[in-house]
Amino acid sequence: MNLTVTPTLNRKRLAALAQSYESDIVRFLRDLIAIPAESGQEAPIIARIRREMEAVGFDEVRVDGMGNILGRIGSGKTIVMMDSHTDTVGVGDPKEWAWDPYQGKVEDGYVYGRGACDQRAGMASMVYAGKLIKALDLTGDYTVYMVGSVQEEDCDGLPWLYILNEDGIRPDCVVITEPSSLRIYRGHRGRMEIEVHLRGRSCHASAPERGENPIYKMTRLVREVEKLNERLLFDPFLGSGTIAVTEIRSLSPSLCAVPGACSIHLDRRLTAGETKEIALAQVQSLPGAEDAEIEVLTYDTPSYTGLRYPMEKYYPTWLLDESHPVTQAAVSTYRTLWDKAPVVDKWTFSTNGVGSMGLMGVPTIGFGPGEEDVAHSVVERVPIRHLVEAAQFYAAFPLIFSERNG
Repeated sequence: MNLTVTPTLNRKRLAALAQSYESDIVRFLRDLIAIPAESGQEAPIIARIRREMEAVGFDEVRVDGMGNILGRIGSGKTIVMMDSHTDTVGVGDPKEWAWDPYQGKVEDGYVYGRGACDQRAGMASMVYAGKLIKALDLTGDYTVYMVGSVQEEDCDGLPWLYILNEDGIRPDCVVITEPSSLRIYRGHRGRMEIEVHLRGRSCHASAPERGENPIYKMTRLVREVEKLNERLLFDPFLGSGTIAVTEIRSLSPSLCAVPGACSIHLDRRLTAGETKEIALAQVQSLPGAEDAEIEVLTYDTPSYTGLRYPMEKYYPTWLLDESHPVTQAAVSTYRTLWDKAPVVDKWTFSTNGVGSMGLMGVPTIGFGPGEEDVAHSVVERVPIRHLVEAAQFYAAFPLIFSERNG
């Protein structure tokens, strides 16, 4: 592996300056946590990010038609784009929280709160990586865009379909900044949302023999779904495909009537080698599914700008090879900064990489502050150390990648 790096990158200077920005990064992150922004409600968080990008000296800051914010530095040949989605999930039951989820509590070297690691930390580190690039003149023959994407929690990949199809930018690579514990992640399983509908015949519940109860038919099918989960494909890196029933509902004129229809929602996780067609065929072939209507759902909810950009809820598996130049550049960046080998792994959950690489074929890699297992939880947090080190990685990667790619 070629670890030669341009002499303009002095890791000690970079580390020292990044450390000096720690309080600014934490302040910015706490500001972001204080702004609730579930999918479709990101306008205030986008405005706050824009102010910070402009304050630290980005060359250009713009918001596209969907509402994604793109901060640009440089105008060179190699194009690197980094992504942090700006929406969060809700807080659920407020009584579960031991502190205000929108306070951004700082304690024992962590920042706590909804969105702390998923995914406001990535944004805070990205913006201050931009400041590091400017302050240390870590520019080269590259252009880097720091992207704050919208609607990821509702439909991961959707903002990147829009960016790559409509914004007129074709990057050489995308860096996903979802929490990875500062490990390099080169893929994850895909997923799809499937609904299964069974019809019955409604009647008065006092004489159920007059009708045909679809709940009973669906119950048998649910058992078959559970068995299917045990025989799905296994990949040594990504693990097994999975399928889970996550909702069951019926349609009845009354609680005193046998329903006329029953539906289940399936969460299907796809490992390497599994496709939409394979997954659908497996469900269609289950005993009891002969008369079922089976569909892959479509997302068609407007963004905060009012734009509708429909997308089928099929999010393909993506996996970047260990030998790929983007993977090697990420490993080289890590070694250059910390003089040790990184852990190279994969996410358990799904990210915007299903759009950038899974659907659009742009080489994608992951590196992010925070721990994946606390995302969406009531103890969501991010280590402050991660914020500073991630900023160093995001500042160094475009230069190293462009040098290797040139």
